[in-house]
Amino acid sequence: MRRYPPIADHGMIGDLQTAALVSSDGVVDWFCAPRFDSPSLFASLVDHDRGGHFAITVEGEDVTARQLYLADTAVLITRFLTPDGVGEVVDFMPVDRPETATDRHQLVRVMRVTRGRIRFSLTCRPRFDYARADHRLTLREDTAHFSGPGTEAYLRTAGPVSLQPDGRDVRAFVELDQGQLAATLLTVCAAGGEPPPSPTADSVRAQFEETYSFWHRWVRRSRYRGRWLETVNRSAITLKLLTYAPTGAPVAAATAGLPEQLGGERNWDYRYTWIRDASLSLHALFGLGFTDEARAFRRWLGDRLREGRTVTGEPLQIMYRIDGDPHLAEETLGHLEGYRGSAPVRIGNGAADQLQLDIYGEAVHALTHSEDLAHHMGYEGWLGLTRMLDWLTENWDRPDEGIWETRGGRQDFTYSRLMCWTAFDRGIRVAREMARPADIPSWTTARDAIFGQIMDRGWSERRQAFVQHYGSEVLDASLLLMPAVGFITPRDPRWLSTLDTMDTELVSDSLVYRYDPAASPDGLRGSEGTFSLCSFLYVDALARSGRLGQGRYAFDKMLTYANHVGLFAEEVGPTGEQLGNFPQAFTHLALITAALALDEELDRSS
Repeated sequence: MRRYPPIADHGMIGDLQTAALVSSDGVVDWFCAPRFDSPSLFASLVDHDRGGHFAITVEGEDVTARQLYLADTAVLITRFLTPDGVGEVVDFMPVDRPETATDRHQLVRVMRVTRGRIRFSLTCRPRFDYARADHRLTLREDTAHFSGPGTEAYLRTAGPVSLQPDGRDVRAFVELDQGQLAATLLTVCAAGGEPPPSPTADSVRAQFEETYSFWHRWVRRSRYRGRWLETVNRSAITLKLLTYAPTGAPVAAATAGLPEQLGGERNWDYRYTWIRDASLSLHALFGLGFTDEARAFRRWLGDRLREGRTVTGEPLQIMYRIDGDPHLAEETLGHLEGYRGSAPVRIGNGAADQLQLDIYGEAVHALTHSEDLAHHMGYEGWLGLTRMLDWLTENWDRPDEGIWETRGGRQDFTYSRLMCWTAFDRGIRVAREMARPADIPSWTTARDAIFGQIMDRGWSERRQAFVQHYGSEVLDASLLLMPAVGFITPRDPRWLSTLDTMDTELVSDSLVYRYDPAASPDGLRGSEGTFSLCSFLYVDALARSGRLGQGRYAFDKMLTYANHVGLFAEEVGPTGEQLGNFPQAFTHLALITAALALDEELDRSS
């Protein structure tokens, strides 16, 4: 078992309320329950010695591991090739009434041998509450009962598995011949919960079939039939896995504390719902035909507007917990060493109280993305939207922290103004088309003032490009969305010049930096890799601008940076490694929108 496998060397399984990462060694090294944003049970990914893990591996010098998903599912297979035979660990989480929140979640891990004879090694070492709490072990026959503060975990087995105590943990060696299988089921629940029933081979097979069928049924709802079907389906499944089904709120990533630079301090907690990321996820899923997911998030977002619960006193804040709680106090887990020594490991997120005005554009765009969504908004929903836009008429011209949550002070960010323009533009359009009551004259005045301001102050004559913030000559890849939101036509000379300038400064062999921290200090030490979201936004912008050959090359090149099962983290480092929290929804939604744009433009040009 490696101390710290590469971030990208993982697959993800989940049940639409939480998720687990499984390394290609067969180690579950990140799992939080009962929700994405709950304390961890396994977190050896951020501290190998203290974090806890659940490993099923095959030991030996001549063992080769391969990992794959069963096509169009979230069922993960880790295959071990040895001189004595071929063994597999099949990992999945059953999906049972996912829209109903529950404190009971189950990891199913099936060992089987397809050739020869294999000896599996099992260790289960839970560490409750981010490894801050002790637990008790009770071991009886085929069940290990781990009892922590407020939470219990039951490890039950089926087949020839004999659990042995290992201090407060358990271990086992399982020898199987060709055709044999054994299974372990880890059930996590609230303290005092009913123990799970003993599994059997038949019950495990039934769970597998139900899970396998669930994902196939879901994927069949997609209307995408384009050139990158397998890749787009994998990204759609990833977005679905990262969505908390009881509320419809997507999280930005499954993990916390993974570094944007090894040894650096940019180690954030991404297990929350960003208005921006989630709104763009809605567009991606809606574009594929997943309307139920789009409507669920619209309801969640509408609830945030109606409740008005924010730590800032403004209509919305940039992120919330998945249940809509606006409180995300940030703390440092000083007892954890961090991934490969990248400390601090943070939970919570202190950026929640930042002012980022762009979220209002993304929110309105999400709520009015289609006539179908707009019609389902309802009267109370429309009143919430109008109150927000009325507030924005008085507040759009304030300096803010910007899309990248930099901690270097407020600026007049061009992207923030761009999305405020989008908010007014979409609000005006829907009010007129649907004859809804609104202060259209005030909204129109604000929209037009923003347009003139961006063209005047957001444009650098010297750089011949739109810039990150007024008074600056720094470029910012977030502005790749300018043509996508309709602010400027993709063939406008100013836009083509901006794209050319970005090509020379932000693009490195088709990979895109979000900005240059050296030219635009963000208040943090260290550097970062290219930002995978921006690399796919670049593809989208190239496609819209008619640069199809360049766009398709950049897209195909970017796909080579996916990991072995098609997943992306936040960034690509200088030697091609994936960095940051994993897998990141932002990257996968941008992949989908880039593929849709490329398909549309390629079809039009053929």
